[in-house]
Amino acid sequence: MMKPISVDDVMKLLVSIAEESKMKVDIGKGATIAGSGAFIGGLVGGPPGLAAGGAVGGLLGASTTNGQPKPIPQMVTELPPDKKLKLYNEATAILGDLKWKDAVELTKLVMDNESLKEQLLALLEKFLEG
Repeated sequence: MMKPISVDDVMKLLVSIAEESKMKVDIGKGATIAGSGAFIGGLVGGPPGLAAGGAVGGLLGASTTNGQPKPIPQMVTELPPDKKLKLYNEATAILGDLKWKDAVELTKLVMDNESLKEQLLALLEKFLEG
C-alpha cells in the first residue's frame, strides 16, 4: 500500500542521493565575475589590464562564493519552505507510480534504481542552479 510521503521524507531522500553521489554545485557566479573582470581589464588596459582585471575579478568572485562549492545536502536543508514544496512536487512527479510502505523503503527503492536516481539528481542540480 502506498503511503503519502511528507515533504521532509522527500528532502531526506534527495539528501541521501546527493550524499551518495558526493555531488556539489558551484553556483557559477564567482567564475562569471572573475571572467568578466579579466575581460573588462583586457579591453581597457591591454595585457596588463587583463592581469589586473582577472585579479580583481577573481577576488570579487571568490568573495561571492567563499571559494567553495556548497554540498547539495546543505543546500537542500537550507531551502525555504516554499522552495522545498516546489522541489517536493517535482520529485514526487518523477517517483510516479512507485509503491512503498515508508520513507526507508522508498529510499531503498530509489537507491536500487539507477534511472530514478539519475532523474532525481538531474532535478536537484537543475533546481539548485536555477
